[in-house]
Amino acid sequence: MEAWVAWLIVAALLGIAELLTLTLALGLLAVAALLAGLTGAAGLPVGLQLGVFAASSVAGLGFVRPIAHRHIKQPPPLRSGTAALVGREALTLTEVNRIGGRARIGGEEWTARPYDPDVVIPAGAMADVLAIEGATALLYPLAAGPAGDHESAGEPEPD
Repeated sequence: MEAWVAWLIVAALLGIAELLTLTLALGLLAVAALLAGLTGAAGLPVGLQLGVFAASSVAGLGFVRPIAHRHIKQPPPLRSGTAALVGREALTLTEVNRIGGRARIGGEEWTARPYDPDVVIPAGAMADVLAIEGATALLYPLAAGPAGDHESAGEPEPD
């Protein structure tokens, strides 16, 4: 068996092991073995193949892996502005219908409309903020009880 074939087999085994462990180290070693295999396929001697494997392994584990780990470990970006209001609860100050209304979200008073234009949310009801369009919060009423109180949610009771 030629050396380059052995390098490709090693690269494949390391690649499979990386998929099972997700450490990133074995994947970088698989890339190093692949580079060594390409060096062997070019007809270069085994000593040079070992040198390519060693150099690319050190480069991958010493430089690429720490950079990749820093990017993986970054916290999710913080939502700010109106995006931070989406998902919060609002207290309706006036009746909120398709024409408009007022709601308090996080201590601030906002103009509001129901997300579903056919729903009417009474004053004093709690609602979820589903979106912000300009300076208007789009709300959806919270269910009052385990089965959902349709009157407090602004929906007609089922027959």
